[in-house]
Amino acid sequence: MEEQLENLETRHRKEKKELQAHIQALKKAAKNDKSKKKELTAEIARLESEIDIRHKKELDEFQETQPEAVGEADPEPEAETKIKVSKAQKRREKKSQQEKERAEQIKLQEKENINGPRNMEIQAINAKLKELKFKLYPIPSDGDCLYKAVSHQLETVRNTTLSVDALRTNMATYIRQNKEDFLPFMCNPETFEMLNDEEFDEYCDKISNTKVWGGQLEIRALSNSLKCPIKVIQATGPESIDQGMEFEGTPIVLTYHRHMYSLGEHYNSTEPVVDEDS
Repeated sequence: MEEQLENLETRHRKEKKELQAHIQALKKAAKNDKSKKKELTAEIARLESEIDIRHKKELDEFQETQPEAVGEADPEPEAETKIKVSKAQKRREKKSQQEKERAEQIKLQEKENINGPRNMEIQAINAKLKELKFKLYPIPSDGDCLYKAVSHQLETVRNTTLSVDALRTNMATYIRQNKEDFLPFMCNPETFEMLNDEEFDEYCDKISNTKVWGGQLEIRALSNSLKCPIKVIQATGPESIDQGMEFEGTPIVLTYHRHMYSLGEHYNSTEPVVDEDS
């Protein structure tokens, strides 16, 4: 029993060490990509939580499968084993207490969030959508939210199917072909100087080959490349941010959220509210 417990704890230490090495590699890969850094925080928390939960489950299962010690033979090794098992039990109890405290903190945070910026923002956006007879259509927060929202809108409003990869590739191509129109609005986030040719090409490569987040510049490029008007509803400021209103056809409608996720800004799609009488 003692040897099995030691082997299990040794494996757990090894797996945690390997996880830390993996996390360091992820951080290094995202070093110069601000959007990846934001997503990385959530990914690291998920990985650490998963390994902690799995390790706790394995220790609990090990404890449950061990028979109680009987007899009087080898009293000293038995006492040593009991001490080690007791230490493991203390660690599990401590972790269990921490999880309970974390759950309580989450409950308290949820109560605070009722009047927090995230909830207030969603209420304001929903009120504006209601006036337009639309409702929110949630999009996952994974770096592709703008493109997934546009893809959903194209399918819903225009009966057109375009994948996220196709949207990114087409938009990057459009920006390259119209460099003079977009370059003056692009700057290096560290130096705040206008991008040079190499940085411009790198920017276009990231659009088409990574999950880099999209903003107002990308919305303008999407609208122009698709020849489609895009209306973005937000909680504060103008009623909506409109792009490509010179193009014909029904605008596609997105929502812009500053406080929905801790990772940063987010886009959702919309869908029309169907009248039950119609």
